Amino acid sequence: MKYALVTGGSRGIGRAICVQLAKDGYSVIINYKSNHAAAEETLRLIREVGGTAELLPFDVSDMDAVNAAMDKWETTHQDDFIDVLVNNAGIIKDDVLLGIEPNDWHAVVDININGFYYVTRRVLSNMIINHHGRIINMSSIAATHPFKGQVNYSAAKAAIEGATRSLAVEVAPKQITVNAIAPGLIATELLYNSAAEHDNLDIDIKKIVPMRRLGLPEEVAYLASFLASDKAAYISGQVIGINGMYGTFVEKL
Repeated sequence: MKYALVTGGSRGIGRAICVQLAKDGYSVIINYKSNHAAAEETLRLIREVGGTAELLPFDVSDMDAVNAAMDKWETTHQDDFIDVLVNNAGIIKDDVLLGIEPNDWHAVVDININGFYYVTRRVLSNMIINHHGRIINMSSIAATHPFKGQVNYSAAKAAIEGATRSLAVEVAPKQITVNAIAPGLIATELLYNSAAEHDNLDIDIKKIVPMRRLGLPEEVAYLASFLASDKAAYISGQVIGINGMYGTFVEKL
């Protein structure tokens, strides 16, 4: 059995990736922090398409919690290893720099970048032993084309992209690929909550996205599916945008 761990897998893009990887034949480990009902819905959707999955709650920003959860999983899966890791967990706490409280700064950095470090470091050793693995990090168009008020989020996602490129070089000899996906405006709860905070619920998408629509979580999941597959075995260290050409128009906002 091939296993894929998706952090932040209970909703939005994470949920779509979980379902798609299940369709691809992976047994999916659905990570989430606290929203058990949403995680159960992801589990139900996977079973509905004939896939297999399990829930593994932990806070990616807490190294001890990460290690405890992985210890538990490895105890019950002694002959298995996680072949695909999707570092999807992330949050936003938008405000202008002078308005960002220290707790909000650290929360965004801890989940978006430190979570990558804690989880990847723990999963990577078995990938190296088995000479195979796929690491997919979720970045954002905000790393290169942010809204104002996203200093913390943009910094964290830019760090993810740098880490992706560097780690790819380190593990390439072990046949492990490391890539990042940088979504633009995707129709998720995270986007709608951010738009509400910025009073931008009525943004005319047709004016800022040349493809004239929001992206779908499933479209991001298709890209993750490809990067996880053997078809992408010679692709590593890349940041792939999926944004409907949105970035060229962000300065108009």
